[in-house]
Amino acid sequence: MSEERFIDLETRLAHQDQLMHELNNVVTEQQAKLMQLEELCRALIDRVKAVGDGGPEGDPAHEIPPHY
Repeated sequence: MSEERFIDLETRLAHQDQLMHELNNVVTEQQAKLMQLEELCRALIDRVKAVGDGGPEGDPAHEIPPHY
């Protein structure tokens, strides 16, 4: 194998290694964002269910009349 070809292969390997690390970082960041969004969706679903079930916010019997 010629020295020129060997250098070319090493260069390509270095570029691929760097790209792999960059892609891994992107995937890791996306996974963290996905987990945050899932948690937010769960919280929103719970909040909507609480309002829909007639929780304290939506029950007129527990509201203070405006003149108080």
